[in-house]
Amino acid sequence: MKINRSGSAVWSGGLKDGKGAISTQSGALNAYPYGFAARFEGVPGSNPEELIGAAHAACFTMALSLILGEAGLTAEKMETAAVVTLEQQEGGFVITASKLTLKAKIPGVDTVAFQELAAKAKANCPVSKLLDTDISLDAELLG
Repeated sequence: MKINRSGSAVWSGGLKDGKGAISTQSGALNAYPYGFAARFEGVPGSNPEELIGAAHAACFTMALSLILGEAGLTAEKMETAAVVTLEQQEGGFVITASKLTLKAKIPGVDTVAFQELAAKAKANCPVSKLLDTDISLDAELLG
């Protein structure tokens, strides 16, 4: 099976004074603004790194749901955040890390099994496989 999904971006102007808009095939984002100030200066607006973070968090959480199901478990609730780090290095900017933080309530699983299942999801979700960077996971099982 092969699935294609698409996103697009338009840009007008120079790097610092230009303006862009991001759209997704689903319409979840439709000409949503992004620009230099939102990416590098903390001004409100979107940027590629936060979109990668959202994609990584969503993909990891779905992968963990699959792995839990294979183990006969179902999560009551899982909340995942991903912090994507962009750093300036020699030769330009590089995404150097994606840190996943998971808080999960999963009846019937012990801490050791939970950590093993979460690590398996981290290693095997398609977005983790795509990212050529340091991926860490802080997984907390809630009582």
